[in-house]
Amino acid sequence: MKRREFLKTTSAAGALALINSGALKAEMISGQKDITYNTLPLWKGFNLQEKFTHKPDEWMDIAPEWGAKNEPFRESDFAAIRELGFNYVRLPMSYKCWCEEDDWYKLKEKHLKEIDQAVDWGKQYGLHVCINFHRSPGYTINDVVFKPQYKEKTSIWDDEETLKACAFHWKHFAERYKGIPNSRVSFNLFNEPTGTTEEKHDKVIRYLVGEIRSIDPDRLIAIDGYDFRPSTNLVDLKIAQCARGYTPGIVTHYKAAWAFSPLNTPPTWPMKDDKGELWDRSRLIKHFQPWKDIEAKGIGVYVGEFGVYNQTPHDVTLAFLKNNLELWKQNKWGYAMWCFRGSFGVADSGRKDVRYENYNGMKLDREMIELLK
Repeated sequence: MKRREFLKTTSAAGALALINSGALKAEMISGQKDITYNTLPLWKGFNLQEKFTHKPDEWMDIAPEWGAKNEPFRESDFAAIRELGFNYVRLPMSYKCWCEEDDWYKLKEKHLKEIDQAVDWGKQYGLHVCINFHRSPGYTINDVVFKPQYKEKTSIWDDEETLKACAFHWKHFAERYKGIPNSRVSFNLFNEPTGTTEEKHDKVIRYLVGEIRSIDPDRLIAIDGYDFRPSTNLVDLKIAQCARGYTPGIVTHYKAAWAFSPLNTPPTWPMKDDKGELWDRSRLIKHFQPWKDIEAKGIGVYVGEFGVYNQTPHDVTLAFLKNNLELWKQNKWGYAMWCFRGSFGVADSGRKDVRYENYNGMKLDREMIELLK
């Protein structure tokens, strides 16, 4: 099928799915309640990286694949994700994509409209769109691998002006998408906050949630917990929390240059980690228990990122994913793979041990797709 025909066909299918989709009925049926932090649907989808970085420089010496160029999102991705049977996209973005590098408060409407377009495509194709600041003023987890010239110059955890700048950006998005139901749009404040004290982290989260709610009181907000575990001190905020599916890293990040993988031989699943502990399905249950515990306190949980780098053997990757997905589905947790296209994803992943399917100009890992549904 040619790309134009594909978009036309999937656009019509997406519109029909939108009419029938429980995820979006809140927008269409008067009086029906919207989703909330503790009534999350079973999201299944992917992260899209067009605005992961504002220019490729910071990643060129580490992993050039992640050096995005601040391009518009692709309608063909939204169409394909819907046609393949999924209902969610997360947009992990750098704030530098929509503001001047030397002025936090000078926004670029051109690039903000490109995000608006992604939100509109979410509606068109029946996909929930999660807005995430993967890099915010004063914080990105990637500073641990960046050269000094690419790191954030101030810390959101310690600098009041940086925190106010971040709040300015979130308030802008809150105003921009006010009135769009949570069934279509949610906010994910940071990506994997760590490297500070829990007290400082909680103070920042409370401030940002308050600022967003001053504009849009009912907006669905999610956080990635604190230091890769649930934020038990923030239950009263009534915000969702997102786990990760990258553990153990010796399986998921084998030979990933930025992850300092310790293995010299390909991983297996199950397998023992570098401390000699066996990781299998039972160990995964134990690993995710803290997230079950916070869910028991009334907090909605889903898995905001997961995936396996393409150097891990494909059969090992599928076995690892299968055990994780079984648990998440059993728990009724949604999940979003990192990524759709690329080395962790289902399309154009560059694996040497996969028989790919040609799918609208992409090389599709059909076996992985079917596992994710």
